[in-house]
Amino acid sequence: MLSLIEELVPGTFQVIVQRYQILKEVESQSPIGRRALAKQVDLSERSLRTEIQVLKDQAFISTSSAGMSLTTLGIRILDDLEDLVKDQASFRESEDALAKQLEISQCIICRRDSQESLAQEALAVMDRLLPHGSQTIAVMGGTTMRKLAESFDESLSTNRTLQFLPARGGAGEEQTIQANAIADLMANRTHGTSRLLYAPDHVRSETRNLLLQEPEIKETMRRLSQADLAVFGIGDAKKMANRIGLDQATINQLDKAGAVAEAFGEFIDAKGEIVYKLARIGLSSEDIQAIPNLLAVAGGAGKAQAIEAYCKVAPSHTILVTDQVAANKILNWESSH
Repeated sequence: MLSLIEELVPGTFQVIVQRYQILKEVESQSPIGRRALAKQVDLSERSLRTEIQVLKDQAFISTSSAGMSLTTLGIRILDDLEDLVKDQASFRESEDALAKQLEISQCIICRRDSQESLAQEALAVMDRLLPHGSQTIAVMGGTTMRKLAESFDESLSTNRTLQFLPARGGAGEEQTIQANAIADLMANRTHGTSRLLYAPDHVRSETRNLLLQEPEIKETMRRLSQADLAVFGIGDAKKMANRIGLDQATINQLDKAGAVAEAFGEFIDAKGEIVYKLARIGLSSEDIQAIPNLLAVAGGAGKAQAIEAYCKVAPSHTILVTDQVAANKILNWESSH
């Protein structure tokens, strides 16, 4: 329930926890004065005064010359909140455990297992990460990124000027899931701007070097190197190999090498070893090290192994948005080892 409320009104959980802590302290130490309570809940007296007024208006707290105490209604509300807060705290513990296991900065787990929920959660994270002002966002391709783009609206551009850049070429892929199309859709939905990257997703090394000298491509690559945030999916190796049109001999080579994940043109095995690398136009795994905000979005039981494999090579400041199915599968693997 709290996660649904949090989606509708971001920041709700923090407010509920704060008021729960105030009620809990008042219950255990009543009657208690405002100064002592402020110290216990780590709030300034001014901030606490506002919270106390809200709780008094709701008839949860009564005040007297001796201090504050809970009303009968306040005691009942505190009991009701106990399980709710503990459940959410347990959920946050799972997120922390997953981030620790994957050795990345943060994990956000959606309670509902759907691409729409992943997209909404990822959008909320982007809104939290991006400061006001001019912001450049590097965008990968794929079905998850398409869902993310479809969830965008002008609210993300409040107090921001947004530029979206395709972080990879994509000629040969289905057009709607190419990075170019997704960057353009994100720009349209947020009243931002975008640039195109007219280049195949993978090319021969000599062709790549020639393409990188083209003025338009060179300028897009320069801007990508200065991106404020990169958002990307984590691909299943076999599906990605087929999607981008690798030949059967290469697909067989990937199978033999045990590739389970793909990101930034690199195919990775379950141990986190890069077993194959495409010559491609776009951001590389080396390039993203310098981008301050990295947001990976992937979910579903079928993506669990790919997520775990990619995170073995991911920069430590990566943030992952995933769902309960994938998270539980990864955490259960660890507990069974």
